[in-house]
Amino acid sequence: MYTVPAFREDRVPVMQALMQSHPFATLVSMTDLGLDADHVPLLLECEPAPWGRLIGHVARANPIWKVWQAQPQAPSLAIFQGEHSYITPSWYPSKNRTAEVVPTWNYAVVHAHGVIRTFEDYPSLLDVVTRLTRSQETQRSIPWHVSDAPKDYIDKMLKAIVGFEIVIARLEGKWKMSQNRSAEDRAGVRAGAQAEGKTHLQAVLGDLAR
Repeated sequence: MYTVPAFREDRVPVMQALMQSHPFATLVSMTDLGLDADHVPLLLECEPAPWGRLIGHVARANPIWKVWQAQPQAPSLAIFQGEHSYITPSWYPSKNRTAEVVPTWNYAVVHAHGVIRTFEDYPSLLDVVTRLTRSQETQRSIPWHVSDAPKDYIDKMLKAIVGFEIVIARLEGKWKMSQNRSAEDRAGVRAGAQAEGKTHLQAVLGDLAR
């Protein structure tokens, strides 16, 4: 991933926080036919140090897990996309002085590199789906639990998936949040977004002071 120093994020806790708050990742693998991309929710464990481990599952009908087993040392890449938004140059006060401004896009993204190991045993599969479910249901007033479904039904569902883990070998973070603009222009982005009611920008703008 191309990253200039101003946008590079090296703090592991910051990158891990994005991965936990935006767990739906794009998982890129190399196959004999070229690159393959799957879109899956992943659960981050912060151990082992320094970067942690990702766990998830795919449908058994998806042939990608057989590729992982056939190429156990092949590299993979999990891409976590955080908040992002279009930034209009009309928000920059400097536009009125020089007009030398162009549109851009602000975003935060983390790339997690590693190799994939699959597993198919019942206890591990049940643990994965239980923990993934709990991570999303916890905030609900009446959370749904895997155990709410009939056991024989869950057993059948588990037979239809294959679990996997990625011990992270490298993390790359990029926070492109107008750091290359002047303080005046960064303030203009905040003011412009607020004036136009761009409420979805609040999470993006929260990092403008970095």
